[in-house]
Amino acid sequence: MSFKVKMACAATLLALGSAAHAERMIVSYDSNGQGLKKGHKVLVDGNGWFAVELDENGKSAMRGKKGFKAMEVDAERRLMGFADSAGNPNSVQVLPYNYLQAQGDQLTLNKNAGMKVCVVDSGLARDTGETGGRNNDFDFSVITGDSDSGTGDWFRDGGAHGTHVAGTIGAADNGVGIIGVAPGVDMHIIKVFNDAGWGYSSDLAQAVNKCAQAGANIINMSLGGGAANSIEENAITNFVNNGGLVLVAAGNDGNTTRSYPAGYEASMMVGGVNKDDGKYAASQYPSCTSGRGKNATTNERICVEISGGGEDVLSTVPAGTGAVAAVTADGAGVAASSTTNTGFANAAGYHMGTAEAVDSGANGKVCVIDRGNISFADKINNCGASGGVGAVVINNEPGMIYMDITGVTTSIPAVGAAQEDRATLIGASNVTVDATAGDYAVFSGTSMATPTVAGAAALVWSNHPSCSGEEIRAALKASAQDIGDPGHDVHFGYGIVKAKAASDYLTVNGCTGDNGGGTDPEPEPCKGGPRKCG
Repeated sequence: MSFKVKMACAATLLALGSAAHAERMIVSYDSNGQGLKKGHKVLVDGNGWFAVELDENGKSAMRGKKGFKAMEVDAERRLMGFADSAGNPNSVQVLPYNYLQAQGDQLTLNKNAGMKVCVVDSGLARDTGETGGRNNDFDFSVITGDSDSGTGDWFRDGGAHGTHVAGTIGAADNGVGIIGVAPGVDMHIIKVFNDAGWGYSSDLAQAVNKCAQAGANIINMSLGGGAANSIEENAITNFVNNGGLVLVAAGNDGNTTRSYPAGYEASMMVGGVNKDDGKYAASQYPSCTSGRGKNATTNERICVEISGGGEDVLSTVPAGTGAVAAVTADGAGVAASSTTNTGFANAAGYHMGTAEAVDSGANGKVCVIDRGNISFADKINNCGASGGVGAVVINNEPGMIYMDITGVTTSIPAVGAAQEDRATLIGASNVTVDATAGDYAVFSGTSMATPTVAGAAALVWSNHPSCSGEEIRAALKASAQDIGDPGHDVHFGYGIVKAKAASDYLTVNGCTGDNGGGTDPEPEPCKGGPRKCG
């Protein structure tokens, strides 16, 4: 074969490949163009336009037809990411992104339904505890608990974790701080951990029994470990068979390991997502298959079933142990993230680029800095060395930036900001930075995703109190926002929890209140079920 022939064949293949590739286009037409749709599958039919998939030959043919006006690519559009509302939670109420993502703002908790969420964790900061003081962002009149001789009083924190989890579920709607997904819901606190952060399966089994005795409908377990335990499993199964719902974190090792108690069939395993509806990178994703060969079985109840916001979640912590930040640009609030450099600055803004060198133009001003090229600490140090009085570092990709500023030597207040606010900050003549220690902090983990789903479950259930836990579980899955592979997948389960959508689903489909039966492997003193006990 000659070189010419080879080239001709290659050109033909390229042409065929090009022609075969269909692209979604929008075609506009005039009053004579109705016939343009003939022979095509119209994807969207508008007024004077329609959307259709065309390859290169189809595009050429379309342009030559009577009535054709114009054609353009039908560009993909995705939902914008959620973000915390702007403001300092020490003085105003901030709406965390996971609250908005879960549609907490679209449904109202029915307090008369008597929903109760049992939080099995490290206690709650009502009084001074191991790490901090009372957090006032709770309605303590609807919160009870059980103390332990080993871990201490439930109303004293054994580390910030439990207070953060409880806040995500039910922080009060009181005009300050943050708001829980089910604000002001009744809670029962079981303190099984102290600041060391570990316990045993037997502790959890006993905690589940105490949750049932307290009349809880829902149990939140933002915890886990590597081995199954029959006593623990029996306690959870009993609670679920009696009408309850148990939500457990998938784990944060970013691998396929099945953690427990999340891996029990009775538990509902929760995975984590970020504010952009993408996967939280560390969220575990165990297989839905157990056994090998002929004995292999698939069961979606032993893997991730649903997901909630779990990355960079703002919530309550023991008083004085958090760090919060607020920024204004010409008086308008801009969402910000805190660092270890706290303080207050109010001055003219100065765009310092990527702040790779000392710049005298920043003297006496708030440095507005782009991310990139050098470390955060070096950027902030250069601002301070230039005479800057504060620093705002802007992300170079969509979303908020959270900075580790290890190595910083200047004491000026420094905060992060989202790429979406770059133009506002750069164009501002005056910038205020207010970074202080406080009662709120940003944590990441499936530990944060689980109370997001627990709060959504309580919110939904309060509006449909005749439902059983199994029916709430089914509704959350049926109404979740499907992301990842279509339908159920190991990373997201059925998708991101959506409280309003789940409530709408139950309004249409109703409930029987039947949990599907089953024997009680571990009989409890209370036989009336989690909604009647206590």
